Amino acid sequence: MSDTLQNPLEATDTEAALAYAEERRDNIRRFVRTSPDYYIAQFDKIGESAKFTPTFNLMAGLFGPVWFGARGLWSWALPFLIIETLALVQMARGMFGDLAADAFARITSIEGTLDLRRQQLAAAIESGSDKVDVYRRTVESLEAAIGGIRDEAAALSEQGVTIALGGLVLLIAAKAVQATVANWALEARFSEWLSNPDIRSGLPLSNIVSSAVFMALIAIAAMVHYSFPERFSLLTEFPTDPDYRLFSIEWVEAFFAFCVANGEVLFDFITYCIRMVLDALELVFVSTPWIVIASLIVLLTWLTAGIRTAIWSAAFLSYMGLLGFWDKAMTTLALLGTAACLSILIGIPLGMFCARRPRFYSFIQPIMDFMQTMPAFVFMIPVIAFFGTGKPAAVVTTMIFGGTPVVRLTVLGLRGVPDSVREAAISFGANKWYLLTRVDLPLASPSIRAGINQTIMLSLAMVVVASLIGAKGLGEDVLEALQYANVGQGILAGFAILFCAMILDRIVQGQRK
Repeated sequence: MSDTLQNPLEATDTEAALAYAEERRDNIRRFVRTSPDYYIAQFDKIGESAKFTPTFNLMAGLFGPVWFGARGLWSWALPFLIIETLALVQMARGMFGDLAADAFARITSIEGTLDLRRQQLAAAIESGSDKVDVYRRTVESLEAAIGGIRDEAAALSEQGVTIALGGLVLLIAAKAVQATVANWALEARFSEWLSNPDIRSGLPLSNIVSSAVFMALIAIAAMVHYSFPERFSLLTEFPTDPDYRLFSIEWVEAFFAFCVANGEVLFDFITYCIRMVLDALELVFVSTPWIVIASLIVLLTWLTAGIRTAIWSAAFLSYMGLLGFWDKAMTTLALLGTAACLSILIGIPLGMFCARRPRFYSFIQPIMDFMQTMPAFVFMIPVIAFFGTGKPAAVVTTMIFGGTPVVRLTVLGLRGVPDSVREAAISFGANKWYLLTRVDLPLASPSIRAGINQTIMLSLAMVVVASLIGAKGLGEDVLEALQYANVGQGILAGFAILFCAMILDRIVQGQRK
């Protein structure tokens, strides 16, 4: 009885395996479209092991990057294109290139100087000058240099065969590697295609032509450029007109002049707001007795991060005080606090607004990318044009560079709130305000606090840069150390900045997981 039950089960399993194998073969045929039997056998061989299984694909070896590009494997095609182009360049240089061209150019330059020195030597001999020996030694030195360069040029000329053979060996090795990994890479793409049929499959003629044209243009341009340097100006200089740059400069300057002339009220209002916050924080940090500020910082660190961290904060504050950095450190904290507070006050509401409005967030994302990637010295130029130099300009510069993380991480945290939790709150009658303040923000708070932390850290990174436009504080000591090569002052001030960052980091992050 048991054998009777077992046989139908085994037959069913066998039929299912055969059906799966046949379906896999059909999928491979639809995916590769050329030489399906060959690829079925190779894919089955590769699929038998989880490790890399070497196979040999003659067409991939012969056509190299063109084959990979036509198959849509551009992550493989581009590295192989670079390697093959390098090999072809070496072969072309070795067979057709003038390897000694630079050496002969140096000889020509030295020969001009040598002719002048020979004339000076002849004139000195005729006049009986006491500089005859000096000119003679100079002439002999130049002649010796020319002889050495000629020997170098001869040696370079003889290396042509070696360079060409080296390029050929590199090309053959690249072809062998491509032939070996081609089926393995294509099988991985086949697995991706099974889960996403939108991935390009087959070997259409348009893909072959576009891939071949692209690879040929890259390889030919590189070979011609390196084999015949400075022969074709199109390959060495971008075709442009200097008037384009001059016109662009004039347009940008006119735009900023217009903004400065017509936005004076706005910029004065922004400066006034920054000054209010900055003066208040400077009153707290700089004018308040040091023992009060130190005690409050240590107490705040103890409450948020524990007694051990509070002891370290006390040690860091003692370092600043004993080395005479206290006033400048407090000035730095006031400047940093102004920039961080304004960034947080603007960034968190903006992130809350963007979290539920994907279109608006996609609009401001490139702006934030620009703010973070543009070098600080570049956007300091319009800041100085609008706000002049001084602490308000330093605050604006710091906000531009450090204000984006809090927006991004607020959006990330709010979007990471589980929909099931929000739906449960709504089902129990939660309104929008309750949902935001009691559900969304508490669950997103770790991400938001991380954004606040990153904003503070990036703002601290601008301390030295901001000192270039009139910001006082520890950055000024580092800047002076750079200008006068005062190593000790720069290192000690740098540690003070580091300790400020560590204290603020612990206060913001605390011990909560």
